[in-house]
Amino acid sequence: MAVSKRLFVYILIATAQVAGCASVPERKPVPEDLVNVAVSPVNDYARMWGDELPSDSKRRQNFLREQMQAANDAGFFAADQYALSLSGGGARGAFGAGLLKGWSEAGDRPEFLVVTGISTGALLAPFAFLGRDYDQEMEDLYTGISTSDLVEKRSLLKGLTGDAMTDTQPLRDLLVKHIDAEMIAEIAEEYSKGRRLLIGTTNLDAKRPVIWNIGKIAVEGTDEAAQLIRDVILASASVPGAFPPVRIEVVADGEIYDELHVDGGTSSQVFLYPAQMDLGYFSRFLGLTGQLHVYVIRNAMLEPHWSAVNPKLRPVLMAAIDTLIRTQGMGDLYRIYLGALRDKIEFRLASIPPEFDMQPTEIFDPDYMRALFDLAYDMAQAGYPWAASPPGIEPRVKQPLIAE
Repeated sequence: MAVSKRLFVYILIATAQVAGCASVPERKPVPEDLVNVAVSPVNDYARMWGDELPSDSKRRQNFLREQMQAANDAGFFAADQYALSLSGGGARGAFGAGLLKGWSEAGDRPEFLVVTGISTGALLAPFAFLGRDYDQEMEDLYTGISTSDLVEKRSLLKGLTGDAMTDTQPLRDLLVKHIDAEMIAEIAEEYSKGRRLLIGTTNLDAKRPVIWNIGKIAVEGTDEAAQLIRDVILASASVPGAFPPVRIEVVADGEIYDELHVDGGTSSQVFLYPAQMDLGYFSRFLGLTGQLHVYVIRNAMLEPHWSAVNPKLRPVLMAAIDTLIRTQGMGDLYRIYLGALRDKIEFRLASIPPEFDMQPTEIFDPDYMRALFDLAYDMAQAGYPWAASPPGIEPRVKQPLIAE
């Protein structure tokens, strides 16, 4: 989510150490020795770790079969196929929303075989997955809301002695409105055709990324499945400390436990699939004849922004965390790009241009989001200039080591 939220969290950490015991409900965390076997009661194969393939052979085979075989059976692999990865960025998700809508109206936006989302990208992902029929709803969401539509501020005392400085009930209500039964049924239908919608969260107990197969959950068709989908999206967007962590119920060794899941951006700013998965090998195994393409939308600027830092706590923390988020995001882009090279996938990247210098007046400023949406929309309408690699990896003219 937004950098300012992360800053707010870190500033409060030291204070929270002396704020007293947290007034939060007791929980039953998964024992360490059961972490790798805990599953969702909604569906045993609803998720996997985001940093490795399942070690259990049955689960590994299920993952690969579910991810690849259905697409092959549907005939997708006889033609070029496309994947879309949507990054974190808070209110800057308006950039991705504008780009997607402008791309639709330009007439050349493809249908994506796979869509992945993290943090604000998790909010965008269902709309992007279902295509242009949801473009207007996506625009309304990213240009018609303000901070108060997403969170309610808690008192300083309640925040410091609880699990977060805000209550996300407004965002929960918004997810019920937008991620409704009709949308979930459409996601399930697309899943049955072999398409995949994947959302990333961070398991705070395990301190590891988790990838959730939203379509696999949607086909269950139950109220519990619908609630889990909304909980996963909420968790992916829940900045620790600013937003409460989301408790997700799991089963391990016949016992019911709970996990704490938070912002997927805590562990990764953007993702496609675990690095250990050689997609090129499995594609050839299943008979892919078309080219694979991956489009990455980074809802942030890639270039560092210089400014003189006031040597006081808040500006120093702000600059440090801003740097951390930017460099983490760059590392994620490099990983996706190198995986694409290995697996012979065409890579394309979009990001907020450095010329956009408007500053928001609140965490979710409608005027700021509208301006960013319109900028991306216009760029897509004109034919967005997708980069073929992350910054720093472009081919360069060979320079002499010593100036002549």
